[in-house]
Formats: sequence, C-alpha cells, structure tokens
Amino acid sequence: MVKPRPAATVVLVRADEKNKFEILLTRRPQEMRFLGGYYVFPGGTVHGDDYSPRVLERCRGLAAAEARRILDSSHTPEEALGHWVAVIRELFEEVGILLCVDQSGADVDPADPGEKDDLEQKRRAIVQRKLDFGSFLVAQNFFCDLSRLAYLDHWVTPDIYSMRFDTRFYIAKLPPRQAPLSCSEEVTHSVWVSPGDAIARIDRRDFPILPPTTTVLRQLGQLSSWDRLRAKFDLR
Repeated sequence: MVKPRPAATVVLVRADEKNKFEILLTRRPQEMRFLGGYYVFPGGTVHGDDYSPRVLERCRGLAAAEARRILDSSHTPEEALGHWVAVIRELFEEVGILLCVDQSGADVDPADPGEKDDLEQKRRAIVQRKLDFGSFLVAQNFFCDLSRLAYLDHWVTPDIYSMRFDTRFYIAKLPPRQAPLSCSEEVTHSVWVSPGDAIARIDRRDFPILPPTTTVLRQLGQLSSWDRLRAKFDLR
C-alpha cells in the first residue's frame, strides 16, 4: 500500500450578481500523472519548505498550536501550519492569487500594471524552481494571511491508486482587485461555476470531475446564498 503524501487544496469562492456564489475549478493538463485532464480545486503537496522557520516567520492570522488542534493533532504544530502555507503557495503558483498582506496588514494589491508584471515574473520563477516561496515573501515584504482560510474537510485517496494524498480542504474568498489566471503551467484553463451548474455537468464528456470534488460541490450547493456561505465559514 502506498503511503499518502500530505496535501492541501482550496475552494476559492466569489459572489455572483444574484447574491449566490461561484467556485473556481481548474482543469489539470492531460499529461499529469494524477487526475490528468480532470477539474479540481487548486492545491498540491505540502513541502518541507512550507513550514521552514523562514516561511513561518512570514505568517499571520493563525498560531501553530491552533493549526495543530484543527488538524486533530496529527502533525507537529509547524507541519500543521505548513498546510495553510501550502494552500497559499499553490494558489499563487497555479492561478496567481495571493492571500497575503504587507507589513502594515493591508491587502496586497496587484492591480498596478508594474506590480502585476513583477508578480507574474516571480510566480513563474517559483513554478520553475528558480525562486523559493520564502525568498519571494521576504523580497516583497509580504506575509501569508492564514486567517483568510477556513478549514473545510479531510480526504485520503483510496488505496487502489498508485499515487495517494492525505488532503486537507480549505475555503477562501477571492481577494478584492484580484482575478485568477485563465491558464498556467499547471492549469489548462480555469472556470468560475456555481456548485449546481458543476454538478449538472458531471455526466458530460467535456467536464471530467470526480469525488471528493463532487462531494464538496454538493455540500456547498446546499447553502442557498453568498451571505449564508460567508456566515458559515466566517469568510473575510
């Protein structure tokens, strides 16, 4: 039996015009070994660097002991906090969204054209492993805002698969003045869709999607409005 790797993924949400909400789904490139060609939530493996002292010094909004409690004390405090960091790193790598603040606690605002181009160059460097995430945070004087992530669920890949992940699911609101990339090195394309519309497409050949993605979509689809979603998960 293959031992599952620790992983983290995030359900990114935004309000629509009818006070309901949409969820970001990304399609993995066909050539990827695990779920290639399928629609998933952004996320990936938790790396050791995600809970290095250098990175953890750049985290705000959640104590390591509290992160460990939320994950049922199944990790060290530092490893537990690394799951939150992994979500923020992967979200930036895959779709360019940054759940970060500056030293004053103000939201990172990538809307300025010069800032946007610079961040995109840094994102590509991180993906290409020419720049590590900790060095990026230090150079930009950014801090991971872990308070933006609400813990959602826990799934482990069944043992019939040759690649297995022990995955923690989170949910977060799209930050103001940010928009996800339509495609990237790890994403064929991204799409905003309501939970109901996504579930309605399950049997379509052009919309391959599997549990636990479908399970999470069904769970969130039971919330009838943006206000109810925000209140349930205390999204900020």
